[in-house]
Amino acid sequence: MKIVLISNLYPPIDRGGGAERVAQRIVHILQRHGHEVVVLSTKPFKGISSFTPKQDYIGAGYIFRLYPMNIYYILNDYKQWFPIRMLWHLLDLFSCFTNNKVKIFLEQEQPDIILTHNLKGIGLGIARAIRGFGRPWIHTLHDVQLSVPSGLLMYHKQHGLDYTFLRGWYERLVKFIFKSPDLVISPSAYLADFYKERGFFLKSQVIVLPNPAPENQVEYRSKRQNGPIRFLFIGQHEKHKGILFLIKTLKYLSFAFECHIVGEGTCSSVIGKMIAADDRFIYHGFVSFEQIQNLLSITDVLLVPSLCYENSPTVIYESLQAGVPVIASRIGGVGELIKDGKNGMLFEPGNSKDFLRVLYLFEEHLADFQNVSKEIQASVKPYEIKNYASILETWMKSFIK
Repeated sequence: MKIVLISNLYPPIDRGGGAERVAQRIVHILQRHGHEVVVLSTKPFKGISSFTPKQDYIGAGYIFRLYPMNIYYILNDYKQWFPIRMLWHLLDLFSCFTNNKVKIFLEQEQPDIILTHNLKGIGLGIARAIRGFGRPWIHTLHDVQLSVPSGLLMYHKQHGLDYTFLRGWYERLVKFIFKSPDLVISPSAYLADFYKERGFFLKSQVIVLPNPAPENQVEYRSKRQNGPIRFLFIGQHEKHKGILFLIKTLKYLSFAFECHIVGEGTCSSVIGKMIAADDRFIYHGFVSFEQIQNLLSITDVLLVPSLCYENSPTVIYESLQAGVPVIASRIGGVGELIKDGKNGMLFEPGNSKDFLRVLYLFEEHLADFQNVSKEIQASVKPYEIKNYASILETWMKSFIK
């Protein structure tokens, strides 16, 4: 069948995050299964021609990119003043110009089915064009952005959302414009419940289907290297990812450790100052996939100390594939991937005492986790892309009459 997949970002233009990589994995597996897949995504502004979808490059299928008419590109949001961001969200919500472009694009391509991922940044308003086209529509959730414009919901702030006047109006407008796709896929029960409780997708079929794991061929470490316990953090260097909390807390540990820090972000300079006089921390910045695999080969445990509600972080899949356990905040969908004491350990988000308790407990049971690296690697097997594709294709076929 012919499929159009729409995503606000698509590699190599991305944040390095999970949503766009998940979309890419899905495209590749569907193409391998013989489907014709056309991708529609965005690109930065490079003249008037940017407003019309243009073929970017050809792989097994076609990728078209356009610049959605708005006051800045989505990857530049962190640079903007709050009132400017508010205006951007409003324009993105209605996105009348882009909606018309998508309508024309769908008429030209004539897909049998439409798959969408994150739409904020290409335009939530294009939901009107998708519904009007009249073909089956499957939407995959990745975060809370349909309810909270930033897509971030901090721990301890999940209650009282209704009292945020502007956010309440935003949510009602999104419900009115987005309405109900034929099928909504949520990678975690947490996210499915979040939207259900807030009255989204009343006429949609909603299923929980964990994101497909990366197709990485990783050899688990058969023997631990001598030396201190080695921690690894991979992620955006932003406060909501818990990196500052992580560094502050680790400084209280009494046993020897190394903490390798990978990634980049607006907090990178702050991090540099925090660890400048402490040789227990090794800062790597942005690194290649091969370098991440090398780091995982010497790592004892991956640390995911998020302070915001997570859905289904790709980095957790990558760690488990390498047989490396994960210590993570018990938040959002993370607890659905980490089985406490089996393939990792969980702690209360932002609670230094609980985090330290878990770190000391891990140090006590380090050898036990080393002995079950094969079992840790096997814990990610249910999330293989072939299993995901089988379920997705079954649903797609059920909508094609």
